Amino acid sequence: MAPTPRIRAALLAAALLAAALPATAVAAGAAGPPGGHGEHGRHDCVRTEHPDEQGRMVLDIARQAKKDLKLKAVLLRVTIDGREVATDGLGESMTGVPAEPDMHFRAGSVAFAHIGTALLRLVEQGRVDLDATVEPWLPEVPRAKEITIRMLADNTSGLHDYVTDPKFGKELAAHPFRHWTPDELLAFPFSHSFWYDPGTNWSYSHANYLLLERALERITGQRIDRLVEEQVTGPLGLHDTQNNFTPEIPRPTLHAFTSDRGIYEESTFWNPSWTTGPGAVITSTVCDMARSAQGIGSGELISRRSYRTLLNPGTVGLGTPTKKCPADICLKQTEDKHFGLGVIVANTWLLQNPSFSGYAALQAYLPSRRLAIAVSATKTPETAEGNMAQEVAGRIAAALAPEHPLVP
Repeated sequence: MAPTPRIRAALLAAALLAAALPATAVAAGAAGPPGGHGEHGRHDCVRTEHPDEQGRMVLDIARQAKKDLKLKAVLLRVTIDGREVATDGLGESMTGVPAEPDMHFRAGSVAFAHIGTALLRLVEQGRVDLDATVEPWLPEVPRAKEITIRMLADNTSGLHDYVTDPKFGKELAAHPFRHWTPDELLAFPFSHSFWYDPGTNWSYSHANYLLLERALERITGQRIDRLVEEQVTGPLGLHDTQNNFTPEIPRPTLHAFTSDRGIYEESTFWNPSWTTGPGAVITSTVCDMARSAQGIGSGELISRRSYRTLLNPGTVGLGTPTKKCPADICLKQTEDKHFGLGVIVANTWLLQNPSFSGYAALQAYLPSRRLAIAVSATKTPETAEGNMAQEVAGRIAAALAPEHPLVP
């Protein structure tokens, strides 16, 4: 079965956002204390019982967005300087099962934000050199003598993206429960010539982070899930964010549904092994994602020098279409819109926006306001294409920070 337009749109969503949103480079904002935490740093991800006027406004916006966008469920959490503004779950997870804010869902490329910050911490610790070639660690990679760790992290290696390969799309659509190994996934980009010479242009490729994860495991001798927990998710207190080696999702689970294959069907347990390498296939909650947005977006765990690299590792000015690399692949990266180190820098927001297999999510942080927004959304048969969590968050952002629109 050939991939439908819906499937291709869902697979491309994260990559294309880097070109779709206006952005400017941002200055580091001081990190506020995490909000809502109880003993031992844990927190309860529960509905805001008595929201203030601002919280009530946020919840009203979310309810209206759910109705307008014909969504099945919306989970959200908004904080300012770590202080809870609003947390809630709207709609249903399944028929007759209310959506609750502590439900777990697939968080996809949020893992890339964690890996980017983990990488910068390893650089600060003298354990990794961003500009070292990957040849000692990834000799199996074509042109390994030319590709650096930085190029994998900022998507400038020139490798094709297996997600946009028609052969991969056809197989994924036909067999959504298939378990994919890294070598099976890498066979797709390795079968193509490079889009450009490594380091000379920009194009999004899931293969880059799959290889970066493998390289970091070989350099440090640690599994990527344990490494990220040690460097990022542990220090930030993200106790409900975890890697999953199987399609299982911890309970309570937010169920997902999609019409990607031409019929509205449950997709909760479609196998996510294709999304990135083993050890980085994560699930999370909106409370953890709001904390993640704050911690990553403020540079809480890294030096100011590293934070500048997080914002622009060298991507600004790249992304020029050529005869070999079309405009929808080599996307222009400017001060106004670009990919950082595991994050998208968009109109002074730092964000990640996973959208696949019926799940849509977004974590975003605005340093100038110390504003964190986390949203997860699921679909009904009438829901339009696109990342609807981004649409909900955009409406909230427009009310709380109208001078910094999240969606143009």
